[in-house]
Amino acid sequence: MAPSRKPSNGRSPIVNPQRQITAFFSKTTTPSPSPSPTLSKKQVPKSHTKPNPNPSSRTQSPSSSPTTPSPVQSKPKKPLLVIGQTPSPSPSKVGVYGKEAVERRVRVYWPLDKSWYEGLVKSYDDESKKHLIQYDDSEEEFLDLSNEKIEWVEPCVKKFKRLRRGSLGFRKIVLEDDEMENVEGDNDGTGGGSGGDDSSDEDWGKNAEKDVSEEEDVDLMDEEEADDGKKGKRGGKDSRKRKASGEGGKLDLGKKGKSGGDASTGGVKVSVVEPVKNKENGVFNGFDNALMTDASERFSTREAEKFPFLGRERRDAKRRRPGDVDYDPRTLYLPAEFAKSLTGGQRQWWEFKSKHMDKVLFFKMGKFYELFEMDAHVGAKELDLQYMKGEQPHCGFPEKNFSLHVEKLARKGYRVLVVEQTETPEQLELRRKEKGSKDKVVKREICAVITKGTLTEGEFLSANPDASYLMALTESCQSLANQGLERIFGVCVVDVTTSRIILGQFGDDAECSSLCCLLSELRPVEIVKPAKMLSSETERVMVRHTRNPLVNELAPLSEFWDAERTVQEVKTIYKRIGDLSASGPLNKTDLDTTNLNVGEYRPSCLPSILSEFVNKGQNGSLALSALGGALYYLKQAFLDETLLRFAKFESLPCSDFCEVAKKPYMILDAAALENLEIFENSRNGDTSGTLYAQLNHCVTAFGKRLLKTWLARPLYHLESIKDRQDAVAGLRGVNQPMMLEFQKVLSGLPDIERLLARIFSTSEANGRNANKVVLYEDAAKKQLQEFISALRGCELVAQACSSLAVILENVESGRLHHLLTPGKGLPDILPILKHFKSAFDWVEANNSGRIIPHEGVDVEYDSACEKVKEVESSLARHLKEQQKLLGDKSITYVTVGKEAYLLEVPEHLRGSIPQDYELRSSKKGFYRYWTPSIKKFLGELSQAESEKESALKSILQRLIVRFCKYHDKWRQLVSATAELDVLISLAIASDFYEGPACCPSIESSSLSSEVPCLSAKKLGHPVLRSDSLGKGAFVPNDIIIGGSGRASFILLTGPNMGGKSTLLRQVCLAVILAQIGADVPAESFELSPVDRIFVRMGAKDHIMAGQSTFLTELSETALMLFIDVAEMVMYRRMFVIVSKVPKSMQLFQSNLISSSATCNSLVALDELGRGTSTSDGQAIAESVLEHFVHKVQCRGMFSTHYHRLAVDYQKDSKVCLYFWNLLMFVSIFALKLKPFKLRLGQFD
Repeated sequence: MAPSRKPSNGRSPIVNPQRQITAFFSKTTTPSPSPSPTLSKKQVPKSHTKPNPNPSSRTQSPSSSPTTPSPVQSKPKKPLLVIGQTPSPSPSKVGVYGKEAVERRVRVYWPLDKSWYEGLVKSYDDESKKHLIQYDDSEEEFLDLSNEKIEWVEPCVKKFKRLRRGSLGFRKIVLEDDEMENVEGDNDGTGGGSGGDDSSDEDWGKNAEKDVSEEEDVDLMDEEEADDGKKGKRGGKDSRKRKASGEGGKLDLGKKGKSGGDASTGGVKVSVVEPVKNKENGVFNGFDNALMTDASERFSTREAEKFPFLGRERRDAKRRRPGDVDYDPRTLYLPAEFAKSLTGGQRQWWEFKSKHMDKVLFFKMGKFYELFEMDAHVGAKELDLQYMKGEQPHCGFPEKNFSLHVEKLARKGYRVLVVEQTETPEQLELRRKEKGSKDKVVKREICAVITKGTLTEGEFLSANPDASYLMALTESCQSLANQGLERIFGVCVVDVTTSRIILGQFGDDAECSSLCCLLSELRPVEIVKPAKMLSSETERVMVRHTRNPLVNELAPLSEFWDAERTVQEVKTIYKRIGDLSASGPLNKTDLDTTNLNVGEYRPSCLPSILSEFVNKGQNGSLALSALGGALYYLKQAFLDETLLRFAKFESLPCSDFCEVAKKPYMILDAAALENLEIFENSRNGDTSGTLYAQLNHCVTAFGKRLLKTWLARPLYHLESIKDRQDAVAGLRGVNQPMMLEFQKVLSGLPDIERLLARIFSTSEANGRNANKVVLYEDAAKKQLQEFISALRGCELVAQACSSLAVILENVESGRLHHLLTPGKGLPDILPILKHFKSAFDWVEANNSGRIIPHEGVDVEYDSACEKVKEVESSLARHLKEQQKLLGDKSITYVTVGKEAYLLEVPEHLRGSIPQDYELRSSKKGFYRYWTPSIKKFLGELSQAESEKESALKSILQRLIVRFCKYHDKWRQLVSATAELDVLISLAIASDFYEGPACCPSIESSSLSSEVPCLSAKKLGHPVLRSDSLGKGAFVPNDIIIGGSGRASFILLTGPNMGGKSTLLRQVCLAVILAQIGADVPAESFELSPVDRIFVRMGAKDHIMAGQSTFLTELSETALMLFIDVAEMVMYRRMFVIVSKVPKSMQLFQSNLISSSATCNSLVALDELGRGTSTSDGQAIAESVLEHFVHKVQCRGMFSTHYHRLAVDYQKDSKVCLYFWNLLMFVSIFALKLKPFKLRLGQFD
């Protein structure tokens, strides 16, 4: 028989009785007159008793189970309630098993545990003749089944009452009573689970004298949590076999009175969770429906009886009812009589839950996170956890699965409250003895609130480079004279994974076009706003231009702070950070701390960007208020100080109150980003077929994020565009091999930007990283591995940049010289890395999880080592003295067991031994002594060794603090690398165009009266390729818009499905490419910089925002004209627009960013006016065209089916008439587009 697998410190992982585990949330009633009799077969309806094949299950007994005797009483064996009668499988005969055993269920006997564990045979290895067994707790191991004691689990189809969720087969479900042996006194921390969990607090004295009725009184596990850490390695959904039951609605913990009577029902409703689909065939299983129905009935009945305060009687913490204006659904009022009926453990859970009813509690108990009551339903539904047995909903999972499960819930929109254990049972006992405390429950504290926007690690996050923004938004909206409207927004955008904070305040129009643009670009996953303070239009915009974000409402002023309160709080935080740094771990050593910066700011001082907003007065107050709302929210998640300590502040580009022409970027509004499919396609919302996907050849996550920023804000200033073009061109040609080698080296990098942010956040222990939090996984080892990964990543980047710098001999680009020259754009970090390289062995530390610093690196550790050496030297000198005293050089030190430095003296010298020598042991021919000096030295050695070990434990923290000293350099390195990565991506992108590509010629208009130009020869499409259209399917076209003596507008007509919309998108995308510094798919391309692209394209509505197709058309067009939609409707029967903007609209111009087109804008209008009648549509189309051609005088393209427009403008020199001329017949039945070209034509 193979030895027992994976023992924990020599002890079985499942040792504690069920009664101890479930005792946490139980409160014993008066003792029963006599123990309930053991059920006989006749007393167990629809089931038969049988031996328990899996006694290790950590489950609660069902309501029909008999009373459990107290630990000191004799315990009669109780029968098992078996759902679905199946003959007990006999142990399999020893034999040879091959591939025929794959996909069969099996039970394996573990002799050390004296338990059976069930699992599935996943595969068979022909070479080793072993099978891979996956246990129900997801652990796997290879076994030779012929050498194991096993039982095969056969399917059962009879009399199923309850099944496990998601069960694929008809296997038997056993609901077990508490049969495990009571292991008393097992609180020394050496058990299989963990020694520091709650195993000895609360009610054990009473439980030793009374019976615990698990039928009525055991609801939540009470703090006897009872040897929770000794539950063993099979935890959570894993080791603890969960009860197969359905998922009810919201439930809360309660407790029947001593009489056992039921509480008033009160009309509580329980929502039934949707049935789970069969994983194999995707259809609903009838057994699943039965399971859900059963769970709904059981849980709803229990809730109605025990928790009337959750139904019609529900109130918030201040006793306000749901109908009250100020009702707070996040809190719950607990009736006094209910609170009195709770045990200490129950009360602790309910105190947390009643203040956070909007969150799912991960309640730490030993090595497990437990979910109770309504939270258990979420765990069963979303995390696929199994319910524990009993009428109270309860499930959980082991600590090692925390990151996996918390990320799953956060991504699905849940708020997760992490309640950690901050005291061990030993510390509780010590507190009770020293301070006379009567507490029976270990301390627990809230250590994290994790949501979509505060998630900092996880598998999905590691695989997804896109930023997950949290946005705080506030608004000021005032009515001015002449019915004008002033709308100003304050915005704070936070990316907690990179410690990036973007602040801005900007004016906006009635349709919130700037806000729409910002939301479309960032797509925040979480929004924080002041309750009932935003206008209805703003609320509609947030719904329309986001993707189901998590929305949080904070109380104005008290939670969503104003500017003054925000500045106060920020100064307080920075002062506290400065004070902590002054007394931090570095000052305990002789390390150089004179240049250590806290962030980049001195204590009590504001960052430069915040100071700018403070100095702006009213023009910055809303931005500061938005920062206050974000900080208050992050404070609840224990991230405020962590974030501000090394925050990277940025100013929102649109936050300045200035003219569009003075901005450094082209403006792409929400309509342009969506219609041109810059980041998301219109089919399914992903990136395939988008301009971003076409250009994205970045190999680093931080490079991909920077590329998105560049695409959202193309450059506008001529010099900036040319600098970037030179940098892209310098990476091609003879430098291409070095460029590709640079990318190859970087392709294996982790996301260093996020990794650095996590390391910076651990420079001061807080939240789950706080020293007081009791964790059983090796968190320090994980932290060390991340630290070493960051060091290696930075070293790799520095080496790659140094290798790429050889191209500077062949290029003249000022930007590349800046990025690749150490001390300029590229920080000189090689001396810093050399210091950390020589500090300790990275490979050994990564493997062992422990840093052994080299000599001279850490003064504290060196001092401790020196003390150890001094004591050892003293012991060596003492040995020589004893040899000389006794006259025998054979006398030496020996170690026997735990006793070291025993003086081993030959037997013939026993008469010469001084009387003060202490005899410790002997062997044949020798006696072993401790001298008084040796005992003194041993005490000193023990103290020195303790100091040495303490220094080793804290060395990682001191090294991280030292690493954070250079945070500006690490960030600068990441920034330079990201820019190089994007420049290389743009250089590579031109190779994926079809046809010729060229570097655009960007020219500024020399005369203010001259129309800006746009000229392209054989312009191809940046995204469409032959692999999607068929080779040669797309025909390039020559485009000329504007310039000296040329028409500034193209009026385009032609048949449906001819490609008119494609042409409009093609030109707009080419302009964006030109202004981000990339090549354009054309033989030649000349362009005067475009300050803004306006796009009105496609027939679509936004019905959820209350906008029809026609209204959507008018709204998008009104933004170009800088007039109100009502004005357009009012003028829709006129053939020319009014000569000037209405006076009511002119009031915006002094305070708001002009959203209208200028002479440097590019307008693309696709079939404007088709959302209404022909006459009205034609009137709108002609009036808009007239305005752009003769008033704005900008460049543009206007496709239409209104031939009357062509007739009216055929003699207008500012309008050029084009139509699609098909080169061959197009079969509409074949649904295949044939080649076409744009031809100058004449209308009939």
